Amino acid sequence: MFDNLIKWWKGDDFLSTVLDEFQEMLVDSQKIFTEVYKNLIENEDIPELENKVFDLDKKVNALEKDIRTRIITHLALRPSVDTSMCLLLMSVVKDAERLGDYGKNLFGVSQTLAKPIEKAKYHSFFGDIDKDILKLFEDTKNAFMDSDEGKAARTWKYENKIVKFCDVIVEKLANSDELSTNEAVCYTLIARFYKRIAAHLANIATSVILPLNDLDFYDEKQKS
Repeated sequence: MFDNLIKWWKGDDFLSTVLDEFQEMLVDSQKIFTEVYKNLIENEDIPELENKVFDLDKKVNALEKDIRTRIITHLALRPSVDTSMCLLLMSVVKDAERLGDYGKNLFGVSQTLAKPIEKAKYHSFFGDIDKDILKLFEDTKNAFMDSDEGKAARTWKYENKIVKFCDVIVEKLANSDELSTNEAVCYTLIARFYKRIAAHLANIATSVILPLNDLDFYDEKQKS
């Protein structure tokens, strides 16, 4: 059903605009994560990073509000048409907005660190999970915009591995005696924010394959 409807949407001016704006939200949220990652993990000096992060986050928020306004207006004019899919979009745009927030929260960690991250120490706990999340951003965007159930299912499994690994990281951090208090707190926040980013991406991807009433409960569905 999702595949047929999204193909129909792309021929509809209203819903085509909504989809374009939603894709823009995903792209901008990914930009926030990428820029913060380069600064926080790779120790790259990025001029005006704070302004870039907050400007992109404001743009994502504005796009969410615009999409919601468009959907409410559309449903008011055509209350019996597209209801389920409009509700789906109302749900996933919130996930996209939260992606921007967690990217901004990661920037906050960079401000809290007492000293730049030591790459060897970081990778001993995190491995290449940051690169996995960058891949998850791209895979999620493709799965949703292509309304591809196969891609969505693979993204779901990939996200599950990331979430489980984040839990392992936190356990390792809790039992480590090689970190300062500042490092331990900041590393734990990074792991938690990574986990939440992966979860919101999974919410978006699984909207392609799960019924509307199961959205945001994909983890329970996966266990069953």
